[in-house]
Amino acid sequence: MEHQDDKAKILDALGGKKGLLDSGLPAVLFLIIFNISDDLQVALYGAIGTSIVLTIIRLAMRDTIQHVISGLIGVLFCAYLANRSGNASDFYIPKLLTNLAYGSAYLIANLAGWPIIGVILGPLLGENFLWRKNPQRKRAYMRAGWLWVAMFFGRIAVQYPIYKSGNVNLLGTVNLAMGYPLFIATAWGTWMILKKVPTIKVD
Repeated sequence: MEHQDDKAKILDALGGKKGLLDSGLPAVLFLIIFNISDDLQVALYGAIGTSIVLTIIRLAMRDTIQHVISGLIGVLFCAYLANRSGNASDFYIPKLLTNLAYGSAYLIANLAGWPIIGVILGPLLGENFLWRKNPQRKRAYMRAGWLWVAMFFGRIAVQYPIYKSGNVNLLGTVNLAMGYPLFIATAWGTWMILKKVPTIKVD
């Protein structure tokens, strides 16, 4: 039962199902609408409108709005860049920059011995930062951290050359393929690593 509680806390901390929906659905619709209409403005309005509707739904249901608000801000910024340049590929620039920022942060934190996964999950799992004094638990957080480093930089390595090529359809498709599926796989891998090492009990 404790394992299941920890699993739920880990997945919620990493965004949860609603967080994935709020941040991912506008991008899915952007690609679909752009392919159908071949009109950048229509696709941008579709993505922005979807994000606004999701925000209203979360507010009406009194759900946690952290991810949907950040998603709305992200969509607005993506739309601004694409609209300014007239290049649909620029819709994906913020996502590349976000992956670079997160990947760099996770890398630096791991090298410094303060894996971000441990900083986020330690307090949530009730062990605070005691894991730093436990070599096994610290190694587990470090290994999980490297998974996230690989995910963020892997996305850049694959998607940046496609962005430079200007192939919007391929970029959008690859972005989606390396979005939900890769995130879920990395979150699951994090859980599989951490569950093998018991959390540190606070006296």
